Amino acid sequence: MNKQVEKRIEQLREQIRDHDYKYFVLNEQAISDQEYDKLVKELEKLENENPDLITSDSPTQRVGKDITKQFKPVQHNVPMLSLANTYNEGELYDFDRRVRETLPREEKIQYVVEFKIDGASVSLRYVNGILKTAATRGDGTVGEEVTNNVKTIKSVPLRIKRNSSAPYPPDDFEVRGEIFMRIADFHKLNKDREEKGEKLFANPRNFAAGTLKMQDPQIVASRKLNIFVYNLISSEGELNFHFENLNLLRKLGFNVNPEFKLCESIDEVLKYCNELESKRNSLEYEVDGAVIKVNSLRQQKILGSIAKSPRWAVAFKFKAKQAITKLNKITWQVGRIGTITPVAELEPVFLAGSTISRATLHNYDEILRKDIRENDKVVIEKGGDVIPKVVSVVLSERPKNSKVPRPPDKCPVCGSSVFKPENEVAFYCENTECNAQVRGRIGHFAARGAMDIEGLGEALIDLFVNLGFLKTYADIYDLKDHRDDLINIERLGEKSVDNLLAAVEASKKQPFAKVLFALGIRYVGAGAAKKLADHFLSIDKLIQASEEEITDVHEIGPSISKSVRKFFSDKHNIDIIKRLKKQRLVFEAERKVVKENFFTNKTFVITGTLENFYK
Repeated sequence: MNKQVEKRIEQLREQIRDHDYKYFVLNEQAISDQEYDKLVKELEKLENENPDLITSDSPTQRVGKDITKQFKPVQHNVPMLSLANTYNEGELYDFDRRVRETLPREEKIQYVVEFKIDGASVSLRYVNGILKTAATRGDGTVGEEVTNNVKTIKSVPLRIKRNSSAPYPPDDFEVRGEIFMRIADFHKLNKDREEKGEKLFANPRNFAAGTLKMQDPQIVASRKLNIFVYNLISSEGELNFHFENLNLLRKLGFNVNPEFKLCESIDEVLKYCNELESKRNSLEYEVDGAVIKVNSLRQQKILGSIAKSPRWAVAFKFKAKQAITKLNKITWQVGRIGTITPVAELEPVFLAGSTISRATLHNYDEILRKDIRENDKVVIEKGGDVIPKVVSVVLSERPKNSKVPRPPDKCPVCGSSVFKPENEVAFYCENTECNAQVRGRIGHFAARGAMDIEGLGEALIDLFVNLGFLKTYADIYDLKDHRDDLINIERLGEKSVDNLLAAVEASKKQPFAKVLFALGIRYVGAGAAKKLADHFLSIDKLIQASEEEITDVHEIGPSISKSVRKFFSDKHNIDIIKRLKKQRLVFEAERKVVKENFFTNKTFVITGTLENFYK
């Protein structure tokens, strides 16, 4: 082997990595595009001539040629928890008070404040300095491997920088970050799609999350995704402070958002949060708040976490962005349990990263309370920067002939009678076989977080319901019997149908808790479904349980228990569950086997003091 060739290959790799870092992280261009391309072509030529010298961290290996057929599950060593939200000064002071009450009074507490990037969370694992795996957040405990797609993002180092001013990190460490797309790139992409007559993407965050799950890494590479990393995790080495770790990540070549600050008090935190909010509209990327973290990792460990979020960090949500537009019409939509919800049909307006043409009006009482009428000029905002809603009316511009809207007197979809239960604000369609309810139940069943049937989206569900293939969600598992009919549907074809049927088959492995959530029992969210599944261990035991037995489950109240009993008292629902059982869906929780050991049935009394434990 020619040592000079090997040396030249390594020189080229280092030069290309350095230019990638300068261009994609530091926003600096040290050489022209032609000079950069020349380096890449020379490296490609040498590697093609010496294939035994190709390594996974070479810049030429960013974009793979293989299609990802399945995204394998990845168990997170440390759960990727979501953050509790605060919306005002008082809630931020409450967070500080809780932290101080938990830690010893004499301890100094520092906070680090950063932007909360509005993107898709990922976890990157590095072994011996080389990117090994990348995974999505998933449900916080289990994500999906997206290594091939993340490698295409040029601000993600395939190999960390060797920096003499930085201590070398542990051999095995994890970096967490947020994948995003710059606003200008997103607008350009949508403009190109508009000119081609293609459907526009909703917003940069959803676009980034969807792109990460694409099967072809070459398409991902063309989409100009970026990353900001915000956390370093390792069980090895001397990692003591979050602020130090952010600076270490920068030295190692990671793209860390520059707007982070170490604060000595909660007053300083609040001041900096307000400063960050004032910069919001001038940024090249979407943010929806600030993140406040206790700086000391030792203190973080003491504070711990609750089921869904850490006690040592919190999000400070910025005020929702607002816009004024015209409300053209009030329409009514029907949900999966028959709820009839008013919707504002708006003159399209761009707000917080996406074009808004519809907004929720919640219920008829809310329409009356806010005095909302058709043809009004209205103020809209994206609540939590996610769901558009009408905040108020610009009364000075109200047309003189405007009329108070009337409540629905029949279902807008099937024409059935409607009813309004006592002590509720919503109207309901009484026909459980209403097409809108059928579509809603099937959509909920197939959705991410439930059965997660990739490819079975709203448009396809509408089509299959209209064609008579789907009447209940149990019919999803009979679609394989209609393969030939499905292939002949325009715009589907053999490959699309086979991918869909494979996703349907794969969904049979979803755990009992997700299947229970997918059934769509009123008030039973993902968290309640997990608690019920863990407690009763099987669908049969839950079906047989009394209302009182269900209420005895921790954090399960009377509303949920009544709803569960009502659901399982319906013969139609039991028949559907029998059909799903025949399809071998999982209706039993995995039993945890506890092995006996030396400590079994023994009681220990501990005296003295323990480091890091406080009353």
